[in-house]
Amino acid sequence: MTDGENLGTALRRWRDRLSPLDVGLPERARRRAAGLRREELADLAGLSVDYVVRLEQGRASNPSAQVVATLARALQLSPAERDHAHRLAGLLPPADGVVSHHVPPGVQRVLARLGDLPVGVFGADWTLLSWTPSWAALLGDPTRLPAAERNLVRAVFTAGPGGLAAWPVHGADPGMEAALVRDLRTALVDHPRDRALAALVAETRARNPLFARLWSQGAVGRHVSSRKTIEHPQVGEVTCDCDVLTVPDSDVRLVLYSAAAGTPDAEKLEFLRVTGGLPVDAPSTPAAARPATS
Repeated sequence: MTDGENLGTALRRWRDRLSPLDVGLPERARRRAAGLRREELADLAGLSVDYVVRLEQGRASNPSAQVVATLARALQLSPAERDHAHRLAGLLPPADGVVSHHVPPGVQRVLARLGDLPVGVFGADWTLLSWTPSWAALLGDPTRLPAAERNLVRAVFTAGPGGLAAWPVHGADPGMEAALVRDLRTALVDHPRDRALAALVAETRARNPLFARLWSQGAVGRHVSSRKTIEHPQVGEVTCDCDVLTVPDSDVRLVLYSAAAGTPDAEKLEFLRVTGGLPVDAPSTPAAARPATS
């Protein structure tokens, strides 16, 4: 507790300052109070409504660092506010020298406004942190995977370039493997105290000969635009441009899929956006851009 404040009061204050539009939700009439509802925060954070209620009422003790980090992303907290939330929960804030999975509020606002496009937000270790509903509609809902498996490095070097997708993806940039290795080498220099990152490198070197060879050769590569074809079970093949956008002064980068307006592929993307990637006779309830749960 700090100056009469506890985690519950802070969560309510941060929830009240966000509008549905800030997180990509439609703003409906007759809202009795400004800000997000508990149900909306719970959905964004991948938590139960009951648990959010107990946190806000001070009846849930000792939330994990993963829960606090997830709530910080969902509430679009600044780094200082994220650290404050950890302290209120009796936890140490994330240490310097480790990969940050914090998604800056500005990036989250951009993500909410890019909801029509498939966009995924990745950390410096290539862990998928957040995604738009269209990303889930095009590639499959990432929540089907355990949190530890939502990592592009593990996917590429163990299951192939479409490993994070629920169905086949073809035509990946042939230089992507070298670019990922380069990224990890840079991340190790920038985050020398991150044990999980070092373990990811050691694990992948031991399991994949290509990764081990690229690592030993000091692979250098860069991410370039590429075209990928997704074999979607509802609409068939969808060919998209795939671009990697970096965020200055941040550990995160955005991976964005798009198709030229007026093309059959653009029409398929729009169909998937509207239906949520579900069969047309199944209920479709697209969610807002959401953080990945840990």
